Amino acid sequence: MAKSKTPAKRARRAEANRLRNKSQKSRLNTELKKYEATLKGNDVEAASENLRKVSSLIDKGAKTGILHKNTAARRKSALAKKLNSINA
Repeated sequence: MAKSKTPAKRARRAEANRLRNKSQKSRLNTELKKYEATLKGNDVEAASENLRKVSSLIDKGAKTGILHKNTAARRKSALAKKLNSINA
């Protein structure tokens, strides 16, 4: 544990940030699994709705620093390609 006030506060904040980031990553992964399930079911309308939700979560993750912006763009592009492949 930290010996003075400032490092102790930084440790507390880091733990709070870690838990919040973990929660958001878990939520993103859950939505990704739902999206993949709708793709496998060939339900285009539900898949496009889920893509909108997942894209929003990915953007929020990039904005808050959970994901790098290029990683977010790459993931969104790959997800859209999957939808377009079953749509065509």
